[in-house]
Amino acid sequence: MSQFTSFVVLAEMRTGSNFLEANLNALEGVSCHGESFNPYLIGGEGKQEMFGIDMVGRDADPAGFLRAMRAQTKGLAGFRYFSDHDPRVFDLVMQDKACAKIILTRNQLESFISWKIAMESDQWWLANTKHLKTVRPRFDLAEFTERTAALHLFQTRIVNRLQVTGQTAFYIDYEDVRDLDVLNGLAAFLGVESRLKTLDFRFKKQNPEPIEEKVSNPQEMRQGLATLDWFDQSFAPNFEPRRQGMVPQYVASEGAPLLFMPIKAAPESPIKKWLQTYGALVQDFDRNSLRKWKAGNPGQRSFTVVRHPLARAYSAYCDLLARDFMPELRPYLKRVHKFILPPKGKGFETEAEFRHGFLVFLELAKYMLAGRTELRILPAFATQSALIHGFSQVQSPDMLIREDRLAEGLAYLTADVGIPLSPPPQIKLNGPYDLAKLYGPDLEEAAQAAYSRDYIGFGFKPWA
Repeated sequence: MSQFTSFVVLAEMRTGSNFLEANLNALEGVSCHGESFNPYLIGGEGKQEMFGIDMVGRDADPAGFLRAMRAQTKGLAGFRYFSDHDPRVFDLVMQDKACAKIILTRNQLESFISWKIAMESDQWWLANTKHLKTVRPRFDLAEFTERTAALHLFQTRIVNRLQVTGQTAFYIDYEDVRDLDVLNGLAAFLGVESRLKTLDFRFKKQNPEPIEEKVSNPQEMRQGLATLDWFDQSFAPNFEPRRQGMVPQYVASEGAPLLFMPIKAAPESPIKKWLQTYGALVQDFDRNSLRKWKAGNPGQRSFTVVRHPLARAYSAYCDLLARDFMPELRPYLKRVHKFILPPKGKGFETEAEFRHGFLVFLELAKYMLAGRTELRILPAFATQSALIHGFSQVQSPDMLIREDRLAEGLAYLTADVGIPLSPPPQIKLNGPYDLAKLYGPDLEEAAQAAYSRDYIGFGFKPWA
């Protein structure tokens, strides 16, 4: 008996999905209902209703439409889903482990050119070769890269959702949809007993010519494609864990429509004191109370303050020495880095020892952020980029203020919400030694190696 009660074909236009659907429908006990959630049609060209539900009803209740599809289909019901279809449906099917996932892909250049030909000829499928329309569109590199990036994002979302829900999928390429054995393997994956004896070739391949014969500017296409980084050689892998919004740490004021979203080891306490000059602080938010505060403060603005990566690392290092908030770090440093921290509550005896410890800390941060240790990446050690991305899970801050431009940033922010500017706080780095006296090329190099994502992402220059 099949573990699945339905299926979805995750694909894009011009990937062979019509041909695949025709052959799925040739399997006894399987029904594929076309592009059921296409925003412009319902199932197929010219259709405005399925299962007694019209497009208005479908869009009002996609979950109800899915239930109707499954209830009124004899056997296994499914449909084709593209990235521009109803986004609510993506969540519905991806979280449903009883819905089989079939992922159909095609060479992206072939797919793009086929799409361009279909757009210009207005011929989206072909049943009779006598009716073939021949056009040679112009290849546009910018359009191709934009479409490819969108497709990559969609495929990444699919893979990530399969991973976090512990599911697998049946992957099939455009070249495989004409392989009888592969399609019968798909039938086995779906858990149906029927098998295909022959393929349904009702849908004909429209453009079998070599790629360069399909476009009007093949030389320009070759030159443009040569500039693309097909293997993402410029990609910098990121092994930091995904962050949540950290809503309980947000701070507001009763007398100002401003919401502060603090970053650990960056300016925090002085900003809270500055907010307090406008009235009592509002803290300990959850998502519900945050929504209520926003609703009660029309015109509100949110902000965070970013710090230079070296200064922020120094602040985190000093805090670690003062509070010893990560007990598992001591044995790790001793075992891996052959470095012993001073006893809790005691500092280093000399400035040179303290500085050497800071270099060890920066090296440790580099390994942690590269995913090369078993240690937790606490918010104080994480990149500011990762923390701000975590904010975006709820809402991105309206404004990022750099610590060295704090006065100008707060002046702009208060003027924007129409309140007078309280004197901006004077922020100093707390630590036993002056970072300016400790500074040297080795510290800068170590900080850039550990926090390159912040240096590059925010355009930070060397600290000195």
